[in-house]
Amino acid sequence: MSRNRTAPTPRTGAGAVRVRAFALAYDAGVIDNPRSPRVRAVAKLAKRSARNDTGRFLLEGPQVVREAFAYRPEVVDELFATATALDRHGELARAAAQHGIRVEQVSELVLEAMADTVTPQGILAVGRFFTTPLDRLLAARPTLVAVLEEVRDPGNAGTIIRAADAAGAEGVVLTGRSVDAYNPKVIRSTTGSIFHLPFAQGHDLAEALDGLRSIGCRVLAADIGGDDLLEVRGSGGLDGPTAWLFGNEAHGLADEQIALADRSVRVPIYGHAESMNLSTAASVCLYESAFAQRAAGVLRGA
Repeated sequence: MSRNRTAPTPRTGAGAVRVRAFALAYDAGVIDNPRSPRVRAVAKLAKRSARNDTGRFLLEGPQVVREAFAYRPEVVDELFATATALDRHGELARAAAQHGIRVEQVSELVLEAMADTVTPQGILAVGRFFTTPLDRLLAARPTLVAVLEEVRDPGNAGTIIRAADAAGAEGVVLTGRSVDAYNPKVIRSTTGSIFHLPFAQGHDLAEALDGLRSIGCRVLAADIGGDDLLEVRGSGGLDGPTAWLFGNEAHGLADEQIALADRSVRVPIYGHAESMNLSTAASVCLYESAFAQRAAGVLRGA
């Protein structure tokens, strides 16, 4: 299946000044002062305001960094690692050198100060935003898309992105009411899948759904009051291009949001569980669509 790897648009104006300032050189050798301006600038990227000001985000852990190097090396600015991590993951330092990415050795205390996690794995990188504009995502005419409306938990959002990637989806849209895709926990929860498929964010729900419908996608809202998922699949309702709409973890989709969809669908619960976790239900929906589309020969890569 083809992947959209459009490079991020260069920043201009005042934002560009902030970005250039962010990349200024700093002292050579091991960085060992956790209170230095350099370290604090990286640590601030855990906050959305700092990410938006600089156009930068954190990549934590060897798996996420490895996937970034493999699929989107152009977005990685620099790599920070402890001596132990460099010994254990020397291939990442070599990959960084191959792509012209700066590598800095840091102390354990510095890595802890930079990282968002309580127990970091010794590897951390700083990357540049690479969001795909919605019109460009639509131009690729995806046949399976996940749309997240008011999904606030970063772990859920990241896991849904990972599930979408695994199911062969060709895009993810996070509306303006959802968590920031560059939240460090979102990035970690994707385990690198965020670099595998295009994603758009910050759009109005109606705008996104209208755009998806205009390219032939049927919009299905995941809702406990909807039609049985297996019955929908059995009647051919999942065979064509589909955009799945997933709502808030606590209260799901509002009536007005469901009204924007072509049909609402529920994942049946056969046991005694009160409900399903959002990311689990989303995984089931996306995979049911993937199975149906592959059987029908619709999903690219089938």
